[in-house]
Amino acid sequence: MSVFADLVQHLADLLQPLFGATAAAAAIVLFTALVRLLVHPLSRAAARGQQARTRLQPKIAELRRKHAKNPDKLQEAVLRLHTEEKVSPLSGCLPSLCQVPAFFLLYHLFSSAEIGGQANELLSHRLFTAPLGDRFADALGDGGPFGAAGLVYVGLFALVTAVAAFNYHRTKRMLAANPVVPAGDGAQLPGMGAMSKVMPFMSFLTLFTVAVVPLAAALYVVTSTTWSAVERATLYR
Repeated sequence: MSVFADLVQHLADLLQPLFGATAAAAAIVLFTALVRLLVHPLSRAAARGQQARTRLQPKIAELRRKHAKNPDKLQEAVLRLHTEEKVSPLSGCLPSLCQVPAFFLLYHLFSSAEIGGQANELLSHRLFTAPLGDRFADALGDGGPFGAAGLVYVGLFALVTAVAAFNYHRTKRMLAANPVVPAGDGAQLPGMGAMSKVMPFMSFLTLFTVAVVPLAAALYVVTSTTWSAVERATLYR
């Protein structure tokens, strides 16, 4: 943890001439961008996997018709098809899973009063007037949503809402272009109908995350979510 704290502090020191008091916040944004660059090859692989899964839809539809009354054989046949075509059903999850450690490192770093037995100096850094170690509840208790710190969160919420709305409309278009194929008896596979209805709203859960985690971790989430929206719009054209 102390090594990670030193990394963030060194990045902040490098950015100090450009960003002044918000250098640590800028360092977190830069750190997030570096993580996303490292994960980008996995994102490209996930996009190729999604395109391959789309091409397999006619074959999967045929398997559903063939094994409509035998779910176990259907699942086995679909997995065999994915293996033969070298398509991983989980490839789309890898970019998100690989970012989890970085998020929790930031969360823990800005939730700890001490690092390596010494006071955590990073907690003194701010994004404009909001301390990076505080949460939205702290801003509400110190001037309310339109106080100095509260307005920082209002700006973040506005950005997250805009990105979530963009993702919502893009997901709706993707689902409309690639509807869930019914099984042989005309019924959808269990749970798929509900999932297709819930998926467009998943991006709005980021608002809750930003509200409850330390501001530093919220910055990571906002930056990563914005990057992801632009990246997916480019890769999944």
